[in-house]
Amino acid sequence: MSVSDIMSSPVFVVEPDEPVSRARNLMLKHRISTVVVADGDKMLGILSQTDLSRKLAQAEPVWRRRPIDKIPVSMVMTEDPITIYPEASISQAGNLMLENNINYLAVMKKGLVGIVTGTDIVRYISKLDEEKLDKKVYEIMSDEPVRIHMHHTINHAIEEMEKNNVDEVLVVDDAEKVVGLISFNNVALNIVASSDKEVPTKNIKMTRRATSGGQKVYRYIKEVPLVAEDIMSYISTIVKWGDSAIEAAKLIVEDDSRVLPVEKDNEIVGVIRRKDLIRIAK
Repeated sequence: MSVSDIMSSPVFVVEPDEPVSRARNLMLKHRISTVVVADGDKMLGILSQTDLSRKLAQAEPVWRRRPIDKIPVSMVMTEDPITIYPEASISQAGNLMLENNINYLAVMKKGLVGIVTGTDIVRYISKLDEEKLDKKVYEIMSDEPVRIHMHHTINHAIEEMEKNNVDEVLVVDDAEKVVGLISFNNVALNIVASSDKEVPTKNIKMTRRATSGGQKVYRYIKEVPLVAEDIMSYISTIVKWGDSAIEAAKLIVEDDSRVLPVEKDNEIVGVIRRKDLIRIAK
């Protein structure tokens, strides 16, 4: 099989001066991770959920001054995206993605003919016969997943992902039990500039005993940053240590996830990422 057999075509296109909010809405509505930015027939760039997460979370004044319905796509897109031809092999596409730390390739042949993503490759793997891919989860999984506390801020989650060059962090409670997961997908679909252009916040209400009789007086505190538990995905699907790589690919596709926790002896011992599966694609 070749790239042309698994790519998405036609692709969703936005113009460079359209707002980021329109691109984000397309991703939500059509459950896609990538849109092409074009001016007429000329492709100018690609915008992915990861682009949205990383750039909208930056502390630079330009991002804090504008809500996403005022930021043009051209300011956050990836220019001159890496391309591949439709006759290329699936392993060639996977290697290009891994080498460049990206999740998509524009497929070109006398112009743009499609987009191939990491999800397309994982979906291909999920349909293979185990005789063609005899690998177990424990052979290809990533050890030592990055963990953050459920009360850490969203920006802390992003910083940890970037510092460790991963697309996700596991979220733990006070007992160090894994309770959820945050990926760049969670961030991209949840970060929206507030009316004062700051990082999203929530209102919380605290109580105190004001009198000896125990009467409670409520005090409101506003502008509290969102934390990990506010946007994390609760873990509903877990890959078993001894599962086949093909079974793991099926679960990732069904869960519409980039990563799933790996369980051994009732404990989370690692994660299996989309990248781990792409690495073994043939």
